[in-house]
Amino acid sequence: EVQQAWTAFISSASSREAAGEAIFAALFDSAPSLQSLFKTPRSVMAMRFMNGLNSIISAASSPNALKVQVETLGFQHLDLEVTVPRVVIFRDAIIDLFEMEMGTRFSSKAKLGFQCILNYVGGAYIYIRREYAGRIKIINSSWRTANNKAADFMDTPEEEEAAEGEAKEGDAEGEAAEAKGGKKDEGKLQQSGDASNQRASGEQKTNMMAMKVPTTFAEMFMFNGAVMGFGGSLWMNLILEQFDNMVMNVANSYRLQEECDVLSLVLAKYKGAINLGEFKAVMLASLRSLVPKDWDGDHEIAWGWLWENVERMLKN
Repeated sequence: EVQQAWTAFISSASSREAAGEAIFAALFDSAPSLQSLFKTPRSVMAMRFMNGLNSIISAASSPNALKVQVETLGFQHLDLEVTVPRVVIFRDAIIDLFEMEMGTRFSSKAKLGFQCILNYVGGAYIYIRREYAGRIKIINSSWRTANNKAADFMDTPEEEEAAEGEAKEGDAEGEAAEAKGGKKDEGKLQQSGDASNQRASGEQKTNMMAMKVPTTFAEMFMFNGAVMGFGGSLWMNLILEQFDNMVMNVANSYRLQEECDVLSLVLAKYKGAINLGEFKAVMLASLRSLVPKDWDGDHEIAWGWLWENVERMLKN
């Protein structure tokens, strides 16, 4: 009944865009106090309402598909304060619109079905925002830790410069002593020179190794990607370039959606196979290495949850 009523509503409009505009107008006019929530242009917001309702109703016959779809939409509304009164306002506005547009074609069963579905969606949004707030905190804190790792190594160049300075001073003192002492045994000088060269060579190798240690998420990701055999997956670099923006805006649904839309366009131009699950594996391995003290099961769940939602947004 619900799906038939939805099809009839779309058919009664001149186009899907017009149907979306009607839904937006009904919601916008029914609650003047909520108009501040509509931040994007009217046409864009209208299509979002249209696509969101269409995806929910299309999945209504499959509980598992409906759950996944509602979770995805709830993830995109994390920054909005969804409350029971607001859910009631939205639900009643949509049902009133259907009754006005379809008249007798909008049966009592269809009305009851829409009420149940919209109540379920609204309740899910409230639950997701309340329960998943902790995951967002974990993501933000661990991300800061992962990218502040570079600060732990900031003293390394200074220490190297100090060591080089001491070496130079030692060389200067050695030259002065040699000038004062006159000529020494050539064999001893040769041995001393060889030892100095070996020591300098060893220090240089140590410094080079220290410079190659990954200290940021991007560096660790590239390192783990190569170790795990994904060095040739150049598409990962495309995601890596925008990954920081996506993580930093995890609680800003509009900005996150924009980042995912841009990234999906970039990936669409990539010629080759793309397996988003591989990026998740390298991402988790890199974060485990950079956040070893705090990392636990909650971190694993939070980051896995983030990537699953981002992956669905990219595929859509």
